[in-house]
This record gives sequence, C-alpha cells and structure tokens, in this order.
Amino acid sequence: MVRRKKTEASLVNKTSLRVRFSEVDSMQIVWHGEYVRYFEDGREAFGREFAGLGYMDIYASGYTAPIVELHLQYRKPLKVNDTAVVETRYIATEAAKVCFEYTIRSATDGEVVAEGSSTQVFLDSRGELQLLAPEFYRKWKERWEVK
Repeated sequence: MVRRKKTEASLVNKTSLRVRFSEVDSMQIVWHGEYVRYFEDGREAFGREFAGLGYMDIYASGYTAPIVELHLQYRKPLKVNDTAVVETRYIATEAAKVCFEYTIRSATDGEVVAEGSSTQVFLDSRGELQLLAPEFYRKWKERWEVK
C-alpha cells in the first residue's frame, strides 16, 4: 500500500455529519463506500468556505476536476446516528492539481475513524489534461494566499 506523508495543510475546513440508516450495511456499521462520500461532503464544504474551488466554480471556468487518486484507511466503524466531523485539508502544490487530505473523527470522543487523501487534475472542455494550472486556479491560490 502506498502511504502519503502527512503534509502541513494551508487551508482547513471542518464539517459535521450524522450517519443515516441508509448508510449502514448488514453488520450495522457504515458501509465502507460511504466514507468516500464523506470525503466528497468535506470537499463540497471546503469549496463553500473557500469560494472559487467548488465543483460548479471549476465547471463555470471551463474545466472539470476528476479524481485520479484516492487513498482511504479505516480505523474504527461508525454506526447509525453517530455524528462525525470531516476535516478536509488543502495541500498546496505548484502542479496543476488539487490535493486534499482528510480525517474523519467521532464527534463524541474525537477518535479517528478514517483517514485518506485525494488528487484531482484539470481537464478542459475538450477533456484534455491541463499540464499548467488554469488561470482561475492561480487566481484562487492568490486570493487564499497559498502556493
């Protein structure tokens, strides 16, 4: 397994969630795939707090940003009605990509239930990979004072 070294985050968002019945499996714990959705919830909340990097902002700028890499490590299961906090950390890079690290903690005791990371790249309206950071992304980084 490839493990990314934890990097100091430049921007951080925290968002809360409550586990719904539809998110648990026959073992009465959150189905493993839901944690990827929780990461997405974190990215969406991040995009709302740090305006300009939300999915619709990227799309309105003429780009898409598909996930090309995702890592997830489970630590402790969540159950129905548990509350958790998703911490989403933007990891600055000079490359034409968006990197996040995530920690999901139990809101009750603060224990880590899952950790992970994701990498997104930019595609233009023709679906072509952008090797240089798009102008909107460079301006976003300037606005939020990140590399």
